[in-house]
Amino acid sequence: MFPFNYLTRQSAETTIHSSPQTVSIQTKDGSLSILDFTKKYAPAVLSRFQPAWWLPNGHAQTAYCATGNFENIDRVQYQRKYLRLPDGGTIGIDFTPPLDAPLPADTPIIVVEHGLTGGSHESYVRNILAAACAPKDQNGLGYRAAVINFRGCAGVPITSPRFYSAACTEDLACGALYISTLFPEAKLVGIGFSLGANVITRYLGEEGKQSRLNGGLALACPWNLVENSKHLEGNWFSRHVYSSAMGNNLLRLYKSHLHTLETFKDTHLLKVHPNVLKLKSPKLIDIDHVLVSQTGGAAPVWPFPSALEYYQYASSDHALPGIAVPYLAISAQDDPIVRLIPRPDDPKTEASGWVAVAITERGGHLGWFEDGEQRGEVRRWISKPALEWIRAVAEEFVREDGQGGRPIEVVDGFTREIGRPMIGFREIDEKDLPKGANAEGLTKGL
Repeated sequence: MFPFNYLTRQSAETTIHSSPQTVSIQTKDGSLSILDFTKKYAPAVLSRFQPAWWLPNGHAQTAYCATGNFENIDRVQYQRKYLRLPDGGTIGIDFTPPLDAPLPADTPIIVVEHGLTGGSHESYVRNILAAACAPKDQNGLGYRAAVINFRGCAGVPITSPRFYSAACTEDLACGALYISTLFPEAKLVGIGFSLGANVITRYLGEEGKQSRLNGGLALACPWNLVENSKHLEGNWFSRHVYSSAMGNNLLRLYKSHLHTLETFKDTHLLKVHPNVLKLKSPKLIDIDHVLVSQTGGAAPVWPFPSALEYYQYASSDHALPGIAVPYLAISAQDDPIVRLIPRPDDPKTEASGWVAVAITERGGHLGWFEDGEQRGEVRRWISKPALEWIRAVAEEFVREDGQGGRPIEVVDGFTREIGRPMIGFREIDEKDLPKGANAEGLTKGL
């Protein structure tokens, strides 16, 4: 199914690109530039990534991420909490370890944004969290984690006439507000995968110094959605494999919620609903045009005239100048889904001095599989640099402006930010929700 262009075993070192604009990142040992901060506290990102011999290129790495059996690897126990948002929507936050675990009040928390149609169950999420949340005496970080499952994903019901999108930063803001309210002494560190990386990047750029996340890590971020779409839809193989897989995933997920979607009478979502149901084996741009560009966010920004206008708005590369906390993105040069990677040291790229982008020669899309200790065994190279970076932001970075965030108030049962009434939450019981849907037949790892 996937072409294998067998490359030599030699693989180039990871390259790190940082903005020529310098800022002084305060640490316990003094101030550093983003480049020196990364090299000192997350040196594994500079290590040579050597793909497993039987997964030599981006297509193979991506295919294994989607088809490999990881069910019994990196097991994680979650406890879910549901939040009603001010617009009537619902998100589900999966905590690990459970909330009653006897951890210190200031234990750092990893805030996770998953990929396109994934959730806390995805192997790439569990790979990081299983190690990060393991006790220190078991070689873990001993941290908490909170996975924010998008509206409609991972069994979360849809309770308002809108979907999610690559630009839904307000849902992340609501989730981060809830987590920081539960654990006011804890530092929050964000990590995003693919679509979730785009959301994390946009959130950090929009919030600037007010970010409730003390830093961010973006893995396989799609960056410029317009240019990536041109590649996906303009190349026969990419269109019929990757774009088709993502488009059909979204359609299956949408259809799994038909029992609630059809109750939203006299809404824009129900207006576009017949057009969505007419789609047969859509490519990604097809369903983004008919569904996501129309219902992926709140008015007055939504709806957009087309998928391309939505892509232009939702792209995260233009958010880089606004980032004001340590930010590292790791991408693979041979990622078959993300073809354009911004380099902050390129004069054509605008980025703040808080931004670093690391690029491996190979790794595919959320792959980075290397040979394990046993013959035929593989492990994910990405976990070590990811854990080092998370620990660095949580324990070495000294934030001069405190924990970030805005003052809050409680109005009509909603805890919300003063001046931003749509950034708020009310915790709700699962029994008060319609039954969530688990879509069948989704391609994993996207």
